Amino acid sequence: MRYEGNLYRPPSEARSLIIQATIGCSHNQCTFCSMYKDKQFRIRSLEEIMEDLETAKKQFPKVERIFLADGNALALKTEKLKEILLKIKELFPECQRVSIYSGPKDILRKSLDELKTLNELGLSIAYLGIESGSDNILTKINKGVTAQEITEAGKKIMASGIKLSATIISGLGSKENWEEHALASAKVASEINPDYLALLTLLVQPGTKLYEDVNSGKFQLLTPKEVLKETKVFIENLDLDNCVFRSNHASNYVTLAGTLSQEQDKLLNTIESALEDEGDNFIKEEGFRRL
Repeated sequence: MRYEGNLYRPPSEARSLIIQATIGCSHNQCTFCSMYKDKQFRIRSLEEIMEDLETAKKQFPKVERIFLADGNALALKTEKLKEILLKIKELFPECQRVSIYSGPKDILRKSLDELKTLNELGLSIAYLGIESGSDNILTKINKGVTAQEITEAGKKIMASGIKLSATIISGLGSKENWEEHALASAKVASEINPDYLALLTLLVQPGTKLYEDVNSGKFQLLTPKEVLKETKVFIENLDLDNCVFRSNHASNYVTLAGTLSQEQDKLLNTIESALEDEGDNFIKEEGFRRL
């Protein structure tokens, strides 16, 4: 088996067999993202992918989870994805789930029937980076899509039967637009109502456009407590039904976990307690996130 370049995967795919269907990310222009900068995007040949699956079968006789990488493997044509999923069924009949990174445009290019077919063949989870629900912020970070397009893509995945795991990045609006970011992101997330919703905290990576903007003063990072205030506004305005919410990534200042909307008050109480803390617990972390 081969894996080209640095490996990126969702935390929940730690124990999954990872198969590269694409190399890199077809967009790869988001100002905050340092992933896949060492790769030129291309789609791997079906022969290479099948060979990796065959090799994996020899090394790992029993595989229950498979993650199709790289950045937006859903960019593959539906027929090619169908062949990959059928091969997975043949080689690993015990496989319980196949998951994939997906970009909004890749979802929108596929019909609902195509997505339903992929789900029937075993594609069970799609990961979607919403990042922000604000068109203003999406333009600034060069996401390449509008909030409406992200909403339509998320709803289409949900309608197909494929479970959706979506992410928002707190702090992405800067000091200037933090409230807009919180409110607009809550609106988009609520309209989509994903199965899983994760809130990460912005980490500024060297070599990115955002890193340059922070150093020049063009982008002002939120302080730890400002991040928590933004998170509070975000959660207060969420209207979700049976959505598993997590904010427990290494980037987050406070660990939050619950099912929304059932445990909304619990999450808000945790944030309130953190905001009332007059110690230096958060300040110690600030330099790490700044640069």
